Amino acid sequence: MALILITGASDGLGRALAEDLAASGHRLLLHGRDARRLAEVAEATGGETFTADFSSLAEVRRLAARIAEAHDRLDVLVNNAGIGFHVEGTSRQLSADGHELRLAVNYLAPVLLTRELLGLLRRAAPSRVVNVASIGQQPIDFDDPQLERDYTDVAAYCRSKLALICHTRDLAEELEGSGVTVNSIHPATYMPTTMSRRSGMEVVDTLEKGVAATRRLVDAPELAEITGRYFDGEEARASEEAYDPDYRRRLRELTRKMVADV
Repeated sequence: MALILITGASDGLGRALAEDLAASGHRLLLHGRDARRLAEVAEATGGETFTADFSSLAEVRRLAARIAEAHDRLDVLVNNAGIGFHVEGTSRQLSADGHELRLAVNYLAPVLLTRELLGLLRRAAPSRVVNVASIGQQPIDFDDPQLERDYTDVAAYCRSKLALICHTRDLAEELEGSGVTVNSIHPATYMPTTMSRRSGMEVVDTLEKGVAATRRLVDAPELAEITGRYFDGEEARASEEAYDPDYRRRLRELTRKMVADV
């Protein structure tokens, strides 16, 4: 069975996906911030737990180091951890490294974690990276990448998710021929999760729909060689910026600077 790391596994989609994969006999590495809730998921799934706060890139690096120390390969990485938006809105928040919080947690953290774990993924090839994105997408304004003007948490969330889709395409191109595939997905719309409840939106899709859609990218045989794609149920079209080489180049340059500055 595959060794699968799920970030944000203590609640919502991550927890439900962990339970579904465990029922099929997969070995799980479970990441979360809340050790108590994570222990509950581990008890239900037999997974190995790793706590880390993704608002700190140093903690992301330490998480990757702990995983690499304990395991010499990784079959699947599911980058699921993230911060949504709130019905009443929030003021602009910063990460431990001084970055806009949603960009840091939803984008910089999974980009860095994936980079740090590439050695394990390459060793396990054929292997997969699954990036949980969103149908809510908005381009970054490179004159104000940290949303210091006209901030809303919805805009911050949507910018971070489009950035993750862009990174998915870039990394897939970089890893072409390596046996490591990279895809992104909008798993379902407003599932009954804590994130959705905080948004104030009515439930649209079941959690089971989100799990099934994400699970397909994790281990469906027909997707074994598919890479660099965005899925919304089936393969779909993301925002145009994801297909714009110049936009993605500027995003790569911004990302390298933000990560290197820490």
